[in-house]
Amino acid sequence: MKVVKFGGTSVSSAEQIKKVFQIVTADPERKIVVVSAPGKRKKDDIKVTDLLIKCGEEYCKTGNGKEAFRAVVDRYAEIAHELGLSEHIIDRIAADLQEILHGDRSNASRFMDAVKASGEDNSAKLIAAYFQSCGVEAHYVNPKEAGLFLTDEPGNAQVLPEAYEQLKKLRDRSGILIFPGFFGYSKTGEIVTFSRGGSDITGSILASAVGATVYENFTDVDAVYTVNPNFVYNPKEIHEITYKEMRELSYGGFGVFHDEALIPVFRAGVSVNIKNTNNPNHPGTKIVHHRNNQNGPVVGIASDTGFSNIYVNKYLMNREIGFGRRLLQILEDFHLSYEHTPSGIDDISVILRQSQLDLATERKVLERIKTELHADEVHIEHDLAMIMIVGEGMRQAIGTMSRAAAAFARSGVNILMINQGSSEVSMMFGVKASDEKKAVQALYEEFFTKSLV
Repeated sequence: MKVVKFGGTSVSSAEQIKKVFQIVTADPERKIVVVSAPGKRKKDDIKVTDLLIKCGEEYCKTGNGKEAFRAVVDRYAEIAHELGLSEHIIDRIAADLQEILHGDRSNASRFMDAVKASGEDNSAKLIAAYFQSCGVEAHYVNPKEAGLFLTDEPGNAQVLPEAYEQLKKLRDRSGILIFPGFFGYSKTGEIVTFSRGGSDITGSILASAVGATVYENFTDVDAVYTVNPNFVYNPKEIHEITYKEMRELSYGGFGVFHDEALIPVFRAGVSVNIKNTNNPNHPGTKIVHHRNNQNGPVVGIASDTGFSNIYVNKYLMNREIGFGRRLLQILEDFHLSYEHTPSGIDDISVILRQSQLDLATERKVLERIKTELHADEVHIEHDLAMIMIVGEGMRQAIGTMSRAAAAFARSGVNILMINQGSSEVSMMFGVKASDEKKAVQALYEEFFTKSLV
């Protein structure tokens, strides 16, 4: 049995959904199909999820939003008409969305979770109807009825352990099962979503629960590339990558796979194959437990912007018991999560997402650090980019750090921070956001266009 997930671009139009049908029915092992909400049809298009967010926000503010509601329904209607489906499915989608929009709005985050989840839910209903119209036994599956129970954390839910036993029963159902991604239900029956892009997580959970032979994740690229194609023309493809490497790259900014999605399949030992809906015969990228290190120490380069660095200096900091704990407690008091904490004997940096900070919070945090920790120097630096090189081959390779530093020097990029994980699978460099593209290109040239080591 295979679990197959299709992303937003793969279900963005009638033409794409027809490709989905051909892919699924071409292999009788493809039994469980996880779908996203319709994505962009072209570069300047709007995703259905973004239309739903706008719609939900208007209803929260004014109790109305007919224009936004109509924009969402029209997207589904256009797809349904081009697929030759009856008005019944459009009426059902419109009625289901109306019910959510006119429901309880007293808890904004819970309400918005329900609104956003309707994108995937209605996509699954529409696609199941199309499969049925083609004479194939297919069934829409509601996550609550299937037993996908999550923690009650709107926008950031985690699967509950008992959900796996319930979801395992999907193996016994007949026909092709069309399952909406991105959301599940709390034990009290409330809709809760994973973080944005969480349909990958749904697919991974289902693949783990049913003991799938493989989890196929269809997107709009032939494979995972060694670097962002927007930064490097025609970059090399990654044919095989380990779970650990893929998780590091996803965390570092790769947009192909959600960084939390690998955990369920990794634990269950289910292999993953990332493939292209528009070119399904391409072998794609396989994610495995172990691979032969045949392409040098680095398998990929990831980058992301939007970081800030809180720098704290205090003489003999290393001798002060509990300093780090008290520093992080201040951040916790403001509900701030951090990404990295590189440190020296007298200083420590805390890297965190810039979006968490507003000016008032920033001032309060810095003041508390100064007064409570008696720091000699405290300041914050904004607009940083984190550049990550990843590869299990770095454990055996000598000189990877010096090669990276030399590449930065040749391109005129100043390194503001270096952090290497204890697993030696990744190295992270902090640079100015304005230097992100230049830094990535320098690393690609060093590790992928020169002779391999």
